[in-house]
Amino acid sequence: MDDAPMSTNLLHRISRKSTSLSPALRGVADVILAHPEEAQELSITELANRAGVADSTVSRFLRELDLDGYNQLRLGIAQAIYSRDPAPAEQRSSWVYEGVLKGDSTEQIVDKVLHGSLDSLRRTTERLAPEVIDAVIERIYDAPALYFSAMGASSTSAENGVMRFVRAGKRCHLFRDQSIQSMGAATLRPGDVLIAISDSGESTSVVTTTEIASFHGAFTVAITSNLASRLAHAADTVLLTASSVASSDVYGESVTSKWGQMLAIDALYAAYASRYYEETADYLQEGYLSVIKPTRGPAGN
Repeated sequence: MDDAPMSTNLLHRISRKSTSLSPALRGVADVILAHPEEAQELSITELANRAGVADSTVSRFLRELDLDGYNQLRLGIAQAIYSRDPAPAEQRSSWVYEGVLKGDSTEQIVDKVLHGSLDSLRRTTERLAPEVIDAVIERIYDAPALYFSAMGASSTSAENGVMRFVRAGKRCHLFRDQSIQSMGAATLRPGDVLIAISDSGESTSVVTTTEIASFHGAFTVAITSNLASRLAHAADTVLLTASSVASSDVYGESVTSKWGQMLAIDALYAAYASRYYEETADYLQEGYLSVIKPTRGPAGN
């Protein structure tokens, strides 16, 4: 196996390694080296199809490079793309969004955004552990209060969680101000549940809020794509999502990752509503009749 450290540019490693590979494995290397920007977006099956090999051949290719899994390959390709020396302006690929390049047609952009969203949902489904969801919904059921912490675009996922669980009859709290989130965490007590959402798992205010909640005895849940992050280490348990493997300083954070967060929240709520159907159904009915139906007007009756 290739014993080069992971910090080495992965595209360079693949290029050096390709001469010693079998024809089938070299075909995988050729696809990646020819179009790395496209390759890092492909699923393992799509990459195998491009190379004309089976999925198992791609798995052997990963072992030859001493990679832990396919996501590590995609991440390594993305890191190599962004770390490579700038080419002349007329040759440089300019990333303006996740996988979207300067000069892409509208049709290409729509297709790439769709692919990124579907891929995020698929990979999150693969990473979410049903046993973790089951354990978390038991904690939520017994919790006097359910508290959410997030910042930036992840706040949309947190608001979705509040909407879901308030309708299910749970007392929920979410403050947009980061300082108030941390101060509010100090009011949590044993039995309360904090759900902290951060794709990178390195959002300082979210990590701090989680640490404060844990100190006061609350059960803490991290929704993140980074199992090695500070947030994952600070929380009692982790709902693992999938992020975009490519990012850019232009927009600062993964946007398709929010699909994974929303999927995790909705799966958590749906499992809760299914497990505790009778209690949830009563609250849903009351909420609809007293709050939602009156806003619909005659057409909604």
